[in-house]
Amino acid sequence: MKTFEYITPETIDEALELLGEGAQILAGGTDLLGEMKRGLATPKRLINLKGIQGLADIRSIPDGFLTIGSLATLSHLAEHPLVAQHYPLLIEALQRTASPQIRNIATVGGNLCQRPRCWYYRHSAFPCIRKHGEGCFAMGGQDRYHAIFGGHRCFIVHPSDLAPALMALDAEVRIAHADDSRIVPLTDFFVGPRDSLTQENILTRQEILTAIRIPVPPDNAYGTYLKVSERKATDFALASVAVSIAWLDTQVTHARVVLGGVAPVPWRVKQVEEMLIGDELSGKRIERACERAVDDATPLRHNRYKVALVKGLLRKALHAAHRSREKGEK
Repeated sequence: MKTFEYITPETIDEALELLGEGAQILAGGTDLLGEMKRGLATPKRLINLKGIQGLADIRSIPDGFLTIGSLATLSHLAEHPLVAQHYPLLIEALQRTASPQIRNIATVGGNLCQRPRCWYYRHSAFPCIRKHGEGCFAMGGQDRYHAIFGGHRCFIVHPSDLAPALMALDAEVRIAHADDSRIVPLTDFFVGPRDSLTQENILTRQEILTAIRIPVPPDNAYGTYLKVSERKATDFALASVAVSIAWLDTQVTHARVVLGGVAPVPWRVKQVEEMLIGDELSGKRIERACERAVDDATPLRHNRYKVALVKGLLRKALHAAHRSREKGEK
């Protein structure tokens, strides 16, 4: 590990002034420190955000949003009463993220901004395209953990469990810049390989993710997060699905379906959402939705199994939603 300058600012403005070429942000450190040990990240200046008051707060505000500071730990978020009351979908995703020890340290902002877990990216022997190298070694190589959607010269998958759940809840992110701050829908925060082969989100070197905002779910809403992993629930997802659905009587009025572990970004399946809204959630419609969800899948040599995983997880999630509505009628 190379030497670096370590600074703990007391305000966001001070932190923004310290940004620039060679500077990197330290939140929980569960990803960045690993990258530094492997030589994947070599910051000249490390800016520790933990000294900034309020950046770990979780609070409701009058306009109906839950605001989560980017430095809130995953454990703190999972234990917060407002989250338990309004966002069971988020609780399910948090409980399936990493281990309790990591959740005690890892932050919400860091989880959304973590780098790929692709073994070619993480291994120093492979000069992959995301490290300004030759190409994607998953093409023609060992690709069983890689993307079946959205790949373009790079077939990483986004590793976050939290991101699909937050996207299904229509979350937004607040981004600070020295000149101004902006609020961006989470659907516009992530960047796929068609737009960039070296970054996974829209943050520039002069910006800091400071908060996540989630609106209160619609009335009569049901949400769930399901995940399949190779070893245990706390491992990275082979495939996952976050579903949020609301009804008026028997008719679906709101639907969000987001896949994880199968694309370079959390993969929102808008064509499924559109076919669910305006009709009953019948068995036939569920089967059609599962088939529609994988229409655009382009699996590689060894990861075709993810197509079946996506269909199975979505089928299970939609049937659970249907049972929830029927139970609510009784």
